[in-house]
Amino acid sequence: MIIRSARKSEASQIAEVHVNSWKSTYAGIVPDSYLADLSVVQRTTQWERQLEVSNAGTKVFVAENNTCQIVGFASGGPNRSDQMPYDGEIYAIYLLEDYQRQGLGQQLISSMTGFLVEQGHKSMYLWALEDNPYRSFYEKLGGNPAGRKEIQISEKKLQEIAYGWSNLAYLTN
Repeated sequence: MIIRSARKSEASQIAEVHVNSWKSTYAGIVPDSYLADLSVVQRTTQWERQLEVSNAGTKVFVAENNTCQIVGFASGGPNRSDQMPYDGEIYAIYLLEDYQRQGLGQQLISSMTGFLVEQGHKSMYLWALEDNPYRSFYEKLGGNPAGRKEIQISEKKLQEIAYGWSNLAYLTN
């Protein structure tokens, strides 16, 4: 397994991981109708935009297995909210279910925090659904609850919890 920077040509593989991860992680949490409507084609378009060179200061890392298949990713960059006291943000981190609990999530976080530090960021945060069964992963990495907000996905209101890290130095390799 390797962790490396994503290429624009890999947008569809990243979209596939994104959609499949949502369907496996959020089943029973997010409305079934919403999950059923998730589209790899639609997400591919979003990831192509995300991977454009013009998104300076942001980065997407991928986890690639031994057969060159992308099995996970993390994206991040500057804080997008003036409500949070952190200068960096992880926008998304997902792994296919078969590749979870193998250290890849920690490697993706480490790569992303290394990038954020290179960009001059000293702290970061991310949002996680309160009912996400893998939320404890962020706590094990030293993330501290830093905020809450209500979001709506389809017809369902859900809670998100922000996890923050005030010092990124210990998360990087």
